[in-house]
Amino acid sequence: MNNLVKYLKKSTLSIIFIVTLLVGQAVCELSLPDYTSNIVNVGIQQGGVENAAPKIIRKSELDKIMIFLNSSDKGTVLDNYKLLSKDTLSDSELKEYKQEYSILEEENLYELNTTDKDTIDELNNILSKPILIVSGIEKGGDQVDIMKKQLMANLPPQSQTEDIDLFTILSSIPKENLDSIINEMDKTFDNLPETMVEQSAINYVKGEYEAIGVNIEKLQNSYIIRTGLIMLGITLLSVMASVLVGLLGAKVAATLGKDLRSSVFKKVMSFSNKEITEFSTASLITRSTNDIQQVQTMMVMFLRIVFYAPILGLGGVLKVLQTNTSMTWIIGVGVAAVLVLVIIMFLVVMPRFKILQSLVDRVNLVSREILTGLPVIRAFSTEKYEEKRFEKANKDLTKVNVFVNRVMSCMMPAMMFIMNALTVIIVWNGAHSIDSGSMQVGDMMAFIQYTMQIVMSFLMISMVSVMLPRALVSLDRIDKVINTDLSIKDPKKAVEFNTEKKGVVEFKNVSFRYPDAEEDILTNINFTANPGETTAFIGSTGSGKSTLINLIPRFFDVTEGEILVDGVNIKDVTQHDLREKIGYVPQKGVLFSGTIDSNLRYGKKDATEEDIIKASRIAQATEFIDSKPEKYDTEISQGGNNVSGGQKQRLSIARAIAKNPEIYIFDDSFSALDFKTDSKLRKALTEEISESTILIVAQRISTILHAEQIVVLDEGKIVGIGTHKELLKNCEVYKQIALSQLSKEELANE
Repeated sequence: MNNLVKYLKKSTLSIIFIVTLLVGQAVCELSLPDYTSNIVNVGIQQGGVENAAPKIIRKSELDKIMIFLNSSDKGTVLDNYKLLSKDTLSDSELKEYKQEYSILEEENLYELNTTDKDTIDELNNILSKPILIVSGIEKGGDQVDIMKKQLMANLPPQSQTEDIDLFTILSSIPKENLDSIINEMDKTFDNLPETMVEQSAINYVKGEYEAIGVNIEKLQNSYIIRTGLIMLGITLLSVMASVLVGLLGAKVAATLGKDLRSSVFKKVMSFSNKEITEFSTASLITRSTNDIQQVQTMMVMFLRIVFYAPILGLGGVLKVLQTNTSMTWIIGVGVAAVLVLVIIMFLVVMPRFKILQSLVDRVNLVSREILTGLPVIRAFSTEKYEEKRFEKANKDLTKVNVFVNRVMSCMMPAMMFIMNALTVIIVWNGAHSIDSGSMQVGDMMAFIQYTMQIVMSFLMISMVSVMLPRALVSLDRIDKVINTDLSIKDPKKAVEFNTEKKGVVEFKNVSFRYPDAEEDILTNINFTANPGETTAFIGSTGSGKSTLINLIPRFFDVTEGEILVDGVNIKDVTQHDLREKIGYVPQKGVLFSGTIDSNLRYGKKDATEEDIIKASRIAQATEFIDSKPEKYDTEISQGGNNVSGGQKQRLSIARAIAKNPEIYIFDDSFSALDFKTDSKLRKALTEEISESTILIVAQRISTILHAEQIVVLDEGKIVGIGTHKELLKNCEVYKQIALSQLSKEELANE
């Protein structure tokens, strides 16, 4: 994980920008339920009237309301309302107001002159109950008539007229008596929820607007359209943030994938055969592709969800607490249900994720083996067996994948069930609250939306949590490759080659044992190969010939002793400098996709056309190259599958010759050539590259008859060194090999 942070450093600014955008998106998402609630509560139920404090009210009505206010509240109300009358308005103002409020011709009005939300909330609290009292009195009824009779009884006889209204009576009675009456009236509202009191007051305000001449339908439509446009704008901002997060997240993840692939590839390129064997080629391919893809996908999800979900969930909880605290237990139930579901999934799916990637490795391994060995499979008619082998690997992977996907597919229906169940519970409880007047329909809708947002945030985190194990397994597999300690390293302080001993190869008491092997495969090897000479290695199968050759370019490192090139221990120079001196031809010819020319220039990009033609001529490849219509520009398919084995081998030899190195290593490279071509090629090598050191591993005696030095190996030990004639006399192993290939007469003639 620390390495992952290191790779993400270059994307720090993008990640910060992503987090900023996610915060903005979450704020947008969390604000929408409030607007939905307002559309239902204010736009539909209240006809667009937002507050109990009216924006415009007749003076006569405000005077009635003022009766039920104390002196402090009266002062607050009068401070925030402006009187509109013929006397206080200029002609132009009066004309403008008359267009909107035609009743101004007959009656004075009061207009709210503040837009401060806190002040309006204060006015709502002050005016709600008095408005409700005034509304009740104006509606009349038996209780109002009884109150009027009781109060008239206390008035002087001259004031007791039938046309006197209750408001006039209340305004004329002593303050102590009025306060007592108001207190009694207030007690009737104690059991009523504030929302019901405010709703009732708003209904009065709505009626007042109609009386003044305000177009209620226009007011309602205007409020709904305005709120809807705000919601649309917020949604567009949220969408823009989401799109930008997606783009930036994909860029960060793609950059991470590119860097990881580059690091893995560079590390694998520095692997020796030991590390390649430990991981296997198929596994390294999986780690470079599928595993990195898993991490890349996880990073997109991580950036998109892990930062966003907590903000959304926490914001949703805070909003819910502001909406209605009596139903917060429902959220607890929902979150608990989600957590139980996720824990069950973790327990079921986690073990499968741990083996999934190894099964992908297995499928890649089997596929690679079958495709590489297809000719052999067909030759032995084992197609059915290989089909069964692949089918087993395929079925094992499919079985685990199907299981994981089935469990994952169950998650969404289960989550939908939980969310719908929560909606039903909220509606059930909310209906009772709406019926009792403690909640409005819009508030219930907002509560449902906030609850869904909270549950969805937990769901998103859960989805990431389910994906996380597989990504962590992949990350661990990638990390093991990147952090593998190399068995073959360059020295901290590299030395230069000795120019006076150009092309000299010396083995001094060299022993070698493969990693984890119990016995040495090479023991106490000593010899010197000089420039201008051919040193050949021969021995029975498994005697260690190829292993010995592979120690020179440091494909493996010696266990004991030392190898000197130009008088310098090869461990004291860089691998690059060492291999620059060597022209290596493997036992099996390897070509790369491209052209014949690009393959021959592989070891020396700046080789001239003459160099390429000369190398081809020495390697006896000119004849078949010239027969091609495009000659050196002829395309070579992947792996050189469009040329024969002998042609592939000759091109491999030509590639090494074109490099013009000091040392040539031919690891049984002539085995694919016929005797005639073999003879011509060896003769050309002797004539054209006589100044270089030539090391040849061979199975055929005829290939090495004229070598200046032949090293005979048997069970990892040197049992003879000398020329062909010398070894025939004093090396029984060589003599037996020679007699197995040539008759006594042929050996005598040679």
